[in-house]
Amino acid sequence: MRRFPGIAATIAITALSATVALAHHGWSWAEEEQTELTGIVRAVVIAPPHPTLDVETASDGLWKVELGNPRQNQRSGFVEGSAKPGDQVVVLGNRSLDRDEKRMKAVRITVEGKVFDIYPDRITVN
Repeated sequence: MRRFPGIAATIAITALSATVALAHHGWSWAEEEQTELTGIVRAVVIAPPHPTLDVETASDGLWKVELGNPRQNQRSGFVEGSAKPGDQVVVLGNRSLDRDEKRMKAVRITVEGKVFDIYPDRITVN
């Protein structure tokens, strides 16, 4: 590799980029057990890479709820306008391993009684 230091650097950067991408899109940051979160939608962001909802609960304040990528959300029927501030929501998902962080990855969202299975193959509770 002495003659081609640029190649070694390119390989290293590519490997690091792939690792960061997998860490971002993986589930390793979340608990394995799924829980429910009930609250009121305060904000909706429908933007890549992962749309989010800010959900305020009566017991412990504001949570960041990550949805799937835009294509997954669309397949589940969850599109822009499916939730709006003030809507009652129940989120089934995996919360952050960091108990100080109010963050959850949703697998199912129920908005005003309408169910959206974002990750149907990951749902462990019916």
